Amino acid sequence: MRFITGLIVGIILTVGAAYVVDAMHTAPGPDGREARRMVNWEVVSDNMRDLSASVQQGWHRLTGAADRIDKQTGA
Repeated sequence: MRFITGLIVGIILTVGAAYVVDAMHTAPGPDGREARRMVNWEVVSDNMRDLSASVQQGWHRLTGAADRIDKQTGA
């Protein structure tokens, strides 16, 4: 349990540190004037939204299957 908790905290710290560094430092754009971020956070947000929807759909499928089994067995 401690390993999983440490793993989750490590992931959160890594993503948080990347966000802070990216917010503080920007790379020059193609024309040398425009500053741009290293990470496209809109893409990250879209990917997280898709992942969340997929996990929710899978969870509903699993719990729905459990409800159907309970109804069939009469439990």
